[in-house]
Amino acid sequence: MEVPYPNSSLLYVSLRPYNHSGGEETVYEQCKDMPAAIIWYLGLQFINMFLGIPTNLTVLWLIHKNKGDSSTSDIFILHLAILDVLFCLTPPLELANIVFITTSSTWYVLRFFYGMKDSSPLFLSCICLDRYMAVVHPITFTELKDRQHRAVLAMLVWLFILGYAAAKCVGNIPNFEKVFTAMILAAFAFMVYCNIAILWVLRQSGPGRDEMHPVKKRAFKMVLIIQAIIVFNYFPPVALFPFQDYFSADVFRCYIHYVAFGLMDFSSTIQPMLYLSKEKMPRSLNCCLTSTTHNLQV
Repeated sequence: MEVPYPNSSLLYVSLRPYNHSGGEETVYEQCKDMPAAIIWYLGLQFINMFLGIPTNLTVLWLIHKNKGDSSTSDIFILHLAILDVLFCLTPPLELANIVFITTSSTWYVLRFFYGMKDSSPLFLSCICLDRYMAVVHPITFTELKDRQHRAVLAMLVWLFILGYAAAKCVGNIPNFEKVFTAMILAAFAFMVYCNIAILWVLRQSGPGRDEMHPVKKRAFKMVLIIQAIIVFNYFPPVALFPFQDYFSADVFRCYIHYVAFGLMDFSSTIQPMLYLSKEKMPRSLNCCLTSTTHNLQV
């Protein structure tokens, strides 16, 4: 079954790599005159697979091992790591669809996983919200410190993610790209607000940085990390795709598209590595050493 060529006005942000061949050419063959971006994109995807899977599994293991002494945000970090592990399994199928396959059947599977990855900033936003409440509204945070409402929020996020992914899997929904753009912009604005609010509270903690409360310092570092992720990994698609008309169809389809999504997808590796970099890791990750402890507080 062949896939029709999409209207040039349709943003690829809604469909991701889309086998729009009108004949027997693969996506790679259609971009043979400018293959650099596709090669770069596939390279990042396989880095995601080889680095993202073990690092995300390490995050899951650490959270499980330290569940009795964990941060309130760990439930959202856990679900984000699960999402990233699932997404990091797709590069072999993606390579086959871009380079070798001209039919559309497997693209439905890929678009479902793309939809899941598109929605991952929602879990980042939940982490920011948790840190914002802990620093800016500590009394309310203490009253709501039980994890039940966080589990409910995580489940609601998953329902939205699965619904969004299913809609993306169907494809060709009019103006569907606006949902992604609105979601990324809203998440970006929300995280900027949280970051500024937390920074303001920290500045009120005392005239010198050394007088800031250690818990507030860790909260600010977490939000700052998330802000760096959203700027580096998620903002490029939003910044580039609205200017699609300024690029030729081939440049946008074969170059801009893959550069933007390559950066976005690489967050599956960057997120867990940044999380692990701030943890007190043992010299050897030996699952049998029950006496090993880690400080997972954000």
